[in-house]
Amino acid sequence: MIQLTNLTKSFGGQTLFNDVNFKMQAQQKIGFVGRNGSGKSTLFKMILGEESHDSGSISIPKNYRIGTLKQHLVFTEPTVREECALVLPEDEQWNFYKIEKLLFGLGFSEADLDKDPMSFSGGYQIRINLVKLLATEPNMLLLDEPTNYLDIISLRWLKSFIRDFDGEVILITHDRDFMDSVSTHTMGVQRKTLHLVSGDSYKYYGTLELADETYEKTKANQDKKRKELEEFVARNKARASTAALAQSKQKELDKMDEMEDLKSDATLSFGFNYKDTPAKVIFRAEELGFGYNPDEPLFKNITFAMEKGKRLAIIGKNGKGKSTLLNYIAGELEHQQGKLDFHPSTHFAHFGQTNIERLNVKNTIVDEIASMSKEIGIPQARNIAGRMMFSGELGDKKIDVLSGGERSRVMLGKIIATPANLLFLDEPTNHLDMQSIDALADAIDKFEGSLIMVTHSEMLLHRLADALIIFHKGGAEYFDGTYADFLEKIGWEEEEGNSKPKKKKPKIDYKERKKLRKVVTKERNEERKEYTKEIKLCEEKIEILEADMALKNETLSTASDAGENDLIMELSKEVGLVQQEIDSYFERLEIASEMDEEIVAKYEIKLQEIDE
Repeated sequence: MIQLTNLTKSFGGQTLFNDVNFKMQAQQKIGFVGRNGSGKSTLFKMILGEESHDSGSISIPKNYRIGTLKQHLVFTEPTVREECALVLPEDEQWNFYKIEKLLFGLGFSEADLDKDPMSFSGGYQIRINLVKLLATEPNMLLLDEPTNYLDIISLRWLKSFIRDFDGEVILITHDRDFMDSVSTHTMGVQRKTLHLVSGDSYKYYGTLELADETYEKTKANQDKKRKELEEFVARNKARASTAALAQSKQKELDKMDEMEDLKSDATLSFGFNYKDTPAKVIFRAEELGFGYNPDEPLFKNITFAMEKGKRLAIIGKNGKGKSTLLNYIAGELEHQQGKLDFHPSTHFAHFGQTNIERLNVKNTIVDEIASMSKEIGIPQARNIAGRMMFSGELGDKKIDVLSGGERSRVMLGKIIATPANLLFLDEPTNHLDMQSIDALADAIDKFEGSLIMVTHSEMLLHRLADALIIFHKGGAEYFDGTYADFLEKIGWEEEEGNSKPKKKKPKIDYKERKKLRKVVTKERNEERKEYTKEIKLCEEKIEILEADMALKNETLSTASDAGENDLIMELSKEVGLVQQEIDSYFERLEIASEMDEEIVAKYEIKLQEIDE
């Protein structure tokens, strides 16, 4: 297994990693998280030998092969068979049997082998790269954003592949649902080092949050103690009777470690600007149809009513017309078939890939956001820019110097600045990190208006969608139900040609579900009892001890002013003992809280299974 020892790496004066230590264990599948620019991809490059490190070491066992799935799809050969054979050793260049076996296993037919790799969909192009990767027979996979540009069906296939892979995996992705579904552990870059937790990303961030909380409390106690020692030394170093004791306290002060303030990463802050409407139905769509080629329509006969508060998701394979349908409803394409009848009070905000290209590159970020409405002044536009992580002088940057991801954030800022009761969002999570995606989902949850969204994120679909338009079987159809309903009643397997018999779960009526939930909740509370009792005890003890500490410090200060040396020595000892006791209870609190969280997470899965 690979091992990192005291690894340090800096870029242009900025430290990415400082004395990092990590050892990969057999069969671990690790989801690798961290903010954009925190060094995740750089760590991959260092492990692969594509990037040097400043100090420390990276140990890789002899004959241990590491494979990586490239983000960019570059093909140079005229056929799939020849493209995949490129990775074979020189003495095996014509061993097509090995390549063909892998291709057939990944769903390619005999006829596909002689086709141009570029003629396949994005999902199948990823499979071609996977064949090239697997032909090298790796022990470990480093996967950097493998979900980029994949449609929902390819994502589901890749998820199954990673779960079944017989080896180690480290996976970088902003798709939280995807990552948590395949990972055994979660690792993150936090304050220039690596933290590894057994479990999913929610467990990881919960553990970090608890650790930060404990750190802050410990720091507050230490800062208080430091201040008391400094005041004691300042008052007593000049007195002959207490100079020795002051010197002793100064030595104690000098030995104390300096605990730095924790720095938190900036996160996008969303809050859509809802414009009230009396309408119960925002608009009606009747017999919608459109095609760039009149003889080959992308969709036709789509009819539905968009009620206030409805969340509609448009889903399907890439290149089938999802964004076209969204743009057609938004009035951005020439009318062809059907009728759209909007209520007069309907106001919409549209986030789309083409909208980003319409940003005025000569404007600053603040000016571009302010241009959305006469009601928005520069101060409010600057506030919105700050929520999009362009605070202070960053808001004065010109659009033409921004990256694609930064322009997406500007476009989101413009959407936030637009009073609306209907949102059109086309792949809004592109270029967003995990925390920002969560913030976006929370904002959509709170939005009182309606939503039409194109997305491949199953997390967003499960969380937000209550109706679907599905592109499949050569067309598109409206489905009045959740994504879970769709998977149960229709599913994606038929399109992939590997349909599996569905296990029909007996429907549980409301009373039975309520009864089952009560039983599971009782079991959960019984299992938590020991730890909730411990948590309550620790919190109460800490509160009492901290109050006692405050009184003793007050008495110590009075004794110091009076020059009562014997009392000062006695009280100092008592304060030290109380501090030790407080630290002990904090440790117990952390352990109990972690165990309690594990139990809650375990039973949450059981409760979800009952609700499905």
